[in-house]
Amino acid sequence: MEILKTILSVTGISTVLTVLIIIAERFLNNYGECKIDINDSEKELTVDGGSSLLSSLASNKIFIPSACGGKATCGLCKIKVLSDVGPVLPTEEPFLTPEEIKDGIRLSCQVKIKKDIKVSIPEELFNIKEYHATVSRISDMTHDIKEYRLEFDAGEEIKFKAGQYMQIESKPYGKIKEKAVRAYSISSVPSDTKAVELIIRRVPGGLCTTYMHDHIKEGDRVRITGPYGDFYRRDDSDQYVFMAGGSGMAPIKSIAMDIIEKGIDKEMFFFFGAVGKKDLYHTEFFRNLEKEYPKFKYIPALSNAAPEDNWEGETGLVTDVMKNYIDTGSGKHAYLCGSPGMINACIKVLVSMDFKEESIYYDKF
Repeated sequence: MEILKTILSVTGISTVLTVLIIIAERFLNNYGECKIDINDSEKELTVDGGSSLLSSLASNKIFIPSACGGKATCGLCKIKVLSDVGPVLPTEEPFLTPEEIKDGIRLSCQVKIKKDIKVSIPEELFNIKEYHATVSRISDMTHDIKEYRLEFDAGEEIKFKAGQYMQIESKPYGKIKEKAVRAYSISSVPSDTKAVELIIRRVPGGLCTTYMHDHIKEGDRVRITGPYGDFYRRDDSDQYVFMAGGSGMAPIKSIAMDIIEKGIDKEMFFFFGAVGKKDLYHTEFFRNLEKEYPKFKYIPALSNAAPEDNWEGETGLVTDVMKNYIDTGSGKHAYLCGSPGMINACIKVLVSMDFKEESIYYDKF
């Protein structure tokens, strides 16, 4: 009986505390209306306090890059804050240099609007738009990768640089009650202005990739924003070295097609790393490019080819294979897209080959 009384007592106290917390959250954290002053009053927004700077701007059609959708795992949503919003949070510190912190750079997903705030936003971000599109085609690339063609509504067109990405919004499904926003690189060529194609790899447990792989069908409607990112082709290079793995093929495909379409007379090497033959895709497409454009070379490499693959191509890590074809980084640009581990390994090897760090471009997602 005493044990039962103790349990009931503790439960009652916990219930009261929970109610008090809810009441406090509702009344003490009611910040009312707050103003966001953008670029010294070039634009002023009135928003409800309590939300993040990232989401408050997005609700007013100002889209800040964010590959993770505001989860503080990508570090892309940096913005310059000109007023006091409190100290830098531990969730921000890994993504900010001491110089950026001194200059007022913050992760907009981690800045909560509690009072009027002043910010500085680069002009190019105002060109990012919201699009509504129809899924016109879904193509199975591998066992865990699909390519989607999203066609915009009549009258809508997009201008982007080859290599940039879009953000797509998933809807609630199954037991998932929240929306999610994630970034996916564009695989189509910029001259195709009335649609974008995205290559999406299934991430086990991923909110958005599960939505796209299991719940989106041809004919469905989706909401996307973009274009985002500074991963795009620069002109001042004698030779382009591309390295990718998995769905990281998307921006490389776009960049290579753009170079060829524009008749740019530069040599290109595309090294694509995969585990086994089942992880390769668009092989025929790139082999045809090789035949049609002699200055384009496609070199896939398998790190763990199975006997049944009957693989006669390159084997081993893509970085090791690359060194068999490229002797020096002098006068060359490198473009990388893949997992963070792959990117870091590639950068280390490229720097050792005299590639200038400022001539190595990459996306880590």
